[in-house]
Amino acid sequence: MPQVARRPRITMLNNDGERHPKENSLAVISFVLGVVAFGLGLVVAAHLPATLIGLVGFPIALYSQMVSVTTGQRWLNVIGMIGSFVGLGLAIGNGGFSY
Repeated sequence: MPQVARRPRITMLNNDGERHPKENSLAVISFVLGVVAFGLGLVVAAHLPATLIGLVGFPIALYSQMVSVTTGQRWLNVIGMIGSFVGLGLAIGNGGFSY
């Protein structure tokens, strides 16, 4: 029935009822990079990839936080930001950019 208005689909990242594909993608990317950097930062032998991923993930999470629209995006950004920072710190403590 065309006269019935469609209810917007509400998800965790789009809790305002609108679509935000760029902001959602950035939030998910920052979250994934943060989790990977933190996980690799705990492994002593993987200090080089953890350093690189943490070094890339932290500014992406900062930019994503700046352009975020919804609370769900901000949650993912902060988790990714902290994970990237701590993973980078652990990786530098284990050897950083050295082979």
